[in-house]
This record gives sequence, structure tokens and C-alpha cells, in this order.
Amino acid sequence: MSNSNGDDRDRDRSDGVEGGADRDEGMRSPSDDVDSGTGVGDRDDPGRDRRDETTRVANEERRRKISVISGIIAVIGAWVALSVVALYDVSSAAFWNNVLVGGVVFAAGAYNYYRLANDIPLSVGVSGLVALLGIWLIVAPALLEMPAGLGLTESPFWSTLASGLLIAALAGYNAYDAREARSVATDSARA
Repeated sequence: MSNSNGDDRDRDRSDGVEGGADRDEGMRSPSDDVDSGTGVGDRDDPGRDRRDETTRVANEERRRKISVISGIIAVIGAWVALSVVALYDVSSAAFWNNVLVGGVVFAAGAYNYYRLANDIPLSVGVSGLVALLGIWLIVAPALLEMPAGLGLTESPFWSTLASGLLIAALAGYNAYDAREARSVATDSARA
């Protein structure tokens, strides 16, 4: 009796017709040229799909770019926290705001950098939190009445505002990219 899956082709037959030891290795059936879309058993090199290599290279480039951005976010967070300690004379509310928010931004940026350095996907939640803190740093100088001078080096107002803009933009991009990478990984896992 014949198996509907075609398993009977694998048996050794002495007549040399199908699947037997006498089958000519150079003969190929028309189904050998079909691309299944999985990359397994297709064309030249079975077990190696060129799409996997392209995806891997793209993911490595993305990871390098995002890890640099996470490092920059951490440095800007450190600047926000340390600038009011070392350079600027501000009220206690502005002082503690910048120290705490800058410290959290530094820790979150360093955390995401650490995750990427260890081949762990970027945290969308942490990146979203940092983006919100960046938006807070845009609004906080006006609400906390920080002194506004002429330039970034003379004014905690402009320094905090510019740092907030950079943090919000970079962390927002990180959150978007992490969400995009997660949806691509989820879609490819389903396929």
C-alpha cells in the first residue's frame, strides 16, 4: 500500500525505479527547483537561505546604530544631572528635577545600551519612558522658572531645553525602531 506522503520512495528497491540505491544521483525531478519560501532544501545550498544572511546583516547594522543612540542618550542624561551640580545655580526644585530626571535618563540609556551589547532586544517600554522624560525636560525649564541666559553654556534654561529635545527625539526614534524590529520578528516567526 502506498503512503500518501510519498514515504515509500525512500525504501531501497532493487529495480532502480524510485528512491532505490540504483537511482542516478544526477537526475533531478521538477519539484527540486521549487522555492518553498522557507529556505530549507531549495536550490544551490540546502540549509542556507540568502534572505537569512541579509536579515542578519540588517539586524547587526540596526543594533550598532541603536546602541550608539542609546549611548548618546545616556551621555545627555548624565549632562542634565551633572550640569546643575557643577555649572549652574538654580532653585532647589530645578536642581532636583534635573538630577533625578537626568539620572533616570542616564540609567535607562545605559540599560538599553547594555541590552544591545549583549544581543538582547531593545526595551520599547524603557525607550518610551525616556522619550516622555525628554518631553518633560522640554517643558520643565519654563515651569520651574530656570534662569535664561544668552547661550547653552550660560543658561540652565536653554541647556535643559536642548537636552530635552535631543533626548525626546533620540529616545522616540529608539522606541519606534524597537517596536518595528519586534513586529518584523513577530511576523517572521508566524510565517
